[in-house]
Amino acid sequence: MTALDLSSPVAVVGTGTMGQGIAQVALVAGHPVRLYDAAPGRARQAADAIGARLDRLVEKERLTAAERDAARARLRPADGPAQLADCALVVEAVLESLDVKQELFRALEDVVSDDCLLATNTSSLSVTAIGGALRAPGRFVGLHFFNPAPLLPLVEVVSGFATDVAYATRAYETARAWGKTPVACADTPGFIVNRVARPFYAEAFAVYESQGADPATIDAVLRESGGFRMGAFELTDLIGQDVNESVTHSVWRSFFQDVRFTPSLAQRRLVESGRLGRKTGHGWYDHGDGAERPEPHTAEPAEPPAYVVAEGDLGPASELLALIREAGIEVREEAEDNGTRLVLPGGGQLVLADGQTSVEFRDVVYFDLALDYRAATRVALSHCQDTSARTVAEATGLFQALGKKVSVIGDVPGMIVARTVARIIDLAVDAAAKGVATEEDIDTAMRLGVNYPLGPFEWSRRLGRGWAGALLDEMHEIDPSGRYAPSLALYRYACATRKGEDTP
Repeated sequence: MTALDLSSPVAVVGTGTMGQGIAQVALVAGHPVRLYDAAPGRARQAADAIGARLDRLVEKERLTAAERDAARARLRPADGPAQLADCALVVEAVLESLDVKQELFRALEDVVSDDCLLATNTSSLSVTAIGGALRAPGRFVGLHFFNPAPLLPLVEVVSGFATDVAYATRAYETARAWGKTPVACADTPGFIVNRVARPFYAEAFAVYESQGADPATIDAVLRESGGFRMGAFELTDLIGQDVNESVTHSVWRSFFQDVRFTPSLAQRRLVESGRLGRKTGHGWYDHGDGAERPEPHTAEPAEPPAYVVAEGDLGPASELLALIREAGIEVREEAEDNGTRLVLPGGGQLVLADGQTSVEFRDVVYFDLALDYRAATRVALSHCQDTSARTVAEATGLFQALGKKVSVIGDVPGMIVARTVARIIDLAVDAAAKGVATEEDIDTAMRLGVNYPLGPFEWSRRLGRGWAGALLDEMHEIDPSGRYAPSLALYRYACATRKGEDTP
């Protein structure tokens, strides 16, 4: 099947923010659009709101006045499901309740034609379970848009267990014809984005709960070192703590309480207190009028070392050696098998986060992973109470000499960026191995759906195929709960060879 013809009417049921956004996308693409909401008057109000947004698009010169007028003429509120009978596609964006959605689609099935494509925009419920209420579930798919739908390009096209390939293809091609970037995925908890993204929030909250660092510092490190657009605390304040926690709980329950998806107790307390983020004026941060944003911890200036001894090439942090030389600091290189550290003049060692802690060694400071050490504006360091003050000062001064702000955090295994990226890679590799989506679609989904600087597989290729598994192995030694145990898929991924690589 190909994309729907533009003459085919599209219906959107549910006229909240997401429903209005989806309707606007279909409308601007050229379809006649029907709006329906069970609440009297809501469909008309939604049509007026969409019309106002079309006016703004004209003001911004993204639509012509003629295109706006034509779109308005194609938009029609509906008084009941019977007025959706001629639609070729119905997209549902109502309450996230399985019973409510099943009842809606049973009613629609009695009204629309036999070949009408039925779609749910659910983000947390099983597409298979919703479609299970239908007489003909083969034409039922998930079309998961991201908010705001008119702006964000990603659409997850989700095939339920009974979805016919032809209808999934029609949904995929229609989303693409609407100017979106569709990715195909199987019906598993969280689909792609909400499954693979869980560690971004979970690991930040875990560092906070272990007293490793405060929210402002963790957010700053994720942004300024990890390259993420927003930190986990500020992002969940934007999303809504209740909404984010609900998705986490849904994925956790759907995976039979898999420890890898365990929700955060600290976030639970935040939700219980009614501090839901920007919408209530307070979440992790105070968003009240005049409230000052807390500053991340930044170390005081320290003297840089006169030289460093590089044992090995530093692996994923190898570009640091060029930066150190450019800063006028001598680099003395020593060949070492598997060497990945810098030795400072005082004898202390500076080591890239590897899943271990400073307390396990004598006089070691760890530094966190960065997306790009040259572009990074902040680097996190960690050490234990037994690490010498001289080693901490030399490590701090070294990164400051490279033009970086330094945040010193607690002795946390895997630090902040490294543990987050490793777990994201693990869940992505596991999802691909289980047929949730292709590697390419997973990378696309994570870049476009949640604005990650790199897709998980792109990151893995940059860091080395065995990097994430090695770090998680070390963390699993410290915390054998299973939370950090690398998946079997990650083990196979690390051991597998690609064309042109040597056999291990």
